[in-house]
Amino acid sequence: MQPKKKAILISLCVSIALMLAKFVAYFLTGSNAILTDAAESIVNVLASAFAFYSIYLATLPKDENHPYGHGKVELFSAFVEGILIGLAGIIIIFKSTYDLIYPNEIKQLFDGAIIIGATGVINALVGYYLIKTGKKHNSITLEADGKHLLTDSVSSAGLVVGIILIQLTGFYWLDGVISIGLGLYIVFNGYKLIRKSVGGLMDESNIELVKDIVVILQNNRQDSWIDIHNLRAQQYGADLHIDCHVTLPYYFDLTAVHQEISNIDQLINVSGSHQTELFIHADPCLPACCNYCKMQNCGVRQEAFRAEIAWNMENVTKNQKHFNQ
Repeated sequence: MQPKKKAILISLCVSIALMLAKFVAYFLTGSNAILTDAAESIVNVLASAFAFYSIYLATLPKDENHPYGHGKVELFSAFVEGILIGLAGIIIIFKSTYDLIYPNEIKQLFDGAIIIGATGVINALVGYYLIKTGKKHNSITLEADGKHLLTDSVSSAGLVVGIILIQLTGFYWLDGVISIGLGLYIVFNGYKLIRKSVGGLMDESNIELVKDIVVILQNNRQDSWIDIHNLRAQQYGADLHIDCHVTLPYYFDLTAVHQEISNIDQLINVSGSHQTELFIHADPCLPACCNYCKMQNCGVRQEAFRAEIAWNMENVTKNQKHFNQ
């Protein structure tokens, strides 16, 4: 089984088991705060099930109808998971507010705390495993599911502390207050996940990836690569797409241009952390490029070399040659 499918299947099985354990804790205690945690576990199960299906789609090879692959479905999966998390948080806040006004009887809190604490530890371990696997295999779905489980483990830890405080102080109204606090925390994390997935669905350039690529190009630049501009990167699941413009000497023939572009392609795929598909547009140099062009023995140079323009996020991402900076 593929590592991504294995990881999400483990997450799904664990989520089902922990959901059942949390509902057992709720029936033992009658605590609204524990019911809050159990209700969020339903979201965990639904999200993991949808994530499993999205990973199955994302691993399908490119075809005639999907020339860029199926990786973008992982962004949609993360969006759905964020929506589910946010809805769970909102429902929890309303339910907790009602129970704060009309409290119900709470009992066997320490038993409930033990169960919730155990589920929190397991969620944390599985969450770290999913995030590690997601980063290794460039899967936003696994990372999103892992962060969701870490969020759940943090809320469980806060819940355990709250349960102990309720038992020690006898302030049972804390049950509703804790639930509202956890609901707000859950809504915030759902928003962050939605924001990230929407950015990907809107083809928002991956700034961190662009920074890495700029460093690789700057550290390995060749004299014939006069400048690189209009560089953008989008990640669709495990698939990374980069396009940019490269200024080359205008007297290069098609074979030489092809070789230079192939060299850049190979550099990115060997030095970078992602398997990348590059779309490179070759621009001819202009006389205004001469002052920062390092080509040796150039027979058409019209101005002496003065200084190299270091490539950075400011000039590489703009759609203009560097002499306009």
